[in-house]
Amino acid sequence: MGWAGSGALIAWHDVEEGREAVYLDWHSHEHMRERLAIPGFLQGRRYSVVGSGPQFLVLYTVTAPDVFTSQTYLEHLNHPTNWTQQVMPALRNMNRSLCRVAASSGSGAGRCLQTIRFSPELGREAHLRGVLTSEAQSLAHQQGLCAAHLLIADRDRSRAPTRETALRGGQDAVADWVLVVEGYDEAAVAEDRSELLRQGGAGPSITGNLYRMDHLCF
Repeated sequence: MGWAGSGALIAWHDVEEGREAVYLDWHSHEHMRERLAIPGFLQGRRYSVVGSGPQFLVLYTVTAPDVFTSQTYLEHLNHPTNWTQQVMPALRNMNRSLCRVAASSGSGAGRCLQTIRFSPELGREAHLRGVLTSEAQSLAHQQGLCAAHLLIADRDRSRAPTRETALRGGQDAVADWVLVVEGYDEAAVAEDRSELLRQGGAGPSITGNLYRMDHLCF
């Protein structure tokens, strides 16, 4: 099993101090509902960081990566609502990555989620993908965990300029590869997996962050 769709949007960001309550109200009561009304969007989630790292994590799954270039989706990005226009300038340090789901195993959504951002070493991409596809299947059945996913970002799609991007003040950062591990036991989810990634062929820079779920929306 695994995610129903083959595309995902994953975004890490901070919010201007003092505007967190407005952001949360907007994201839960307008933004996620608006996105999930777009054909191809399947599920939306928001998480808050545990410990250090970007303050919020947002994750949407979609039927296929082409949803991110659909006329309907781009129409929303380029014609944001009044509320969105008020909130977007408060977002800081945005990393917004449009991805294809290279591997997905498990079922359901875990209360805790770890994201691990990294890049493959040149020439070892196929090997690393094979290692992590197998690892995702293993992780999904481990005690304390419920699912694991490997995401590979499309940099060109992620960096396409839109009105929403301009409201945030410029071009967003984009991840390369992302391993997502989720489950019900925080310690099991938060386990350091950097050595496995390095042995499989990941580059020297590996960034892991732990999150707890705020809102899950279908």
